Amino acid sequence: MTTRPTASALFVAYLQVGLSSFGGANAWARRMVVERRGWLTDREFAERLGLGQVLPGPNAMNTAIIIGHGFAGVGGAAAAVAGLFVGPLVILAGLSLLYDAYGTHPWVRGALAGVASAAAGMMLGTAFKLVRGARPSRPMLAIGLAALVLALARIPLPWIILGLAPLAIWAAYRE
Repeated sequence: MTTRPTASALFVAYLQVGLSSFGGANAWARRMVVERRGWLTDREFAERLGLGQVLPGPNAMNTAIIIGHGFAGVGGAAAAVAGLFVGPLVILAGLSLLYDAYGTHPWVRGALAGVASAAAGMMLGTAFKLVRGARPSRPMLAIGLAALVLALARIPLPWIILGLAPLAIWAAYRE
């Protein structure tokens, strides 16, 4: 870690994340927090992202709260979340007006399908970067692959978490 970010630095970083995170804020947050700012390692980011994903609510927001609070307390958590959402909220308000007017046109539907495909690709790319950077042990990698298989089999997420979390905790303890 280079320096401990202030609440205002967290706001600016997450504002950039929010304004550039088409298709998934966590991919951009990782790039900002790990690659650009050096505030966390890949492993540290993956741990916070994992916690953010198992908590109720939007995982990007949860992760921003966890990271912001870890660096600058409640003010850092609020700054990170505000930065994450203020830019997209303004853009979304404008786009919703345009969608109301033109959303039924075929070219709009096609564009949205393309954006969804790009978002899926970004999520997969981020997953590969996290695995490569965090270098999980074989048991942890096996648990992650089991979660993927169960998710593809359409097992509800709460059951996957309840089933695999004890194994993951045990494997982490053994490491």
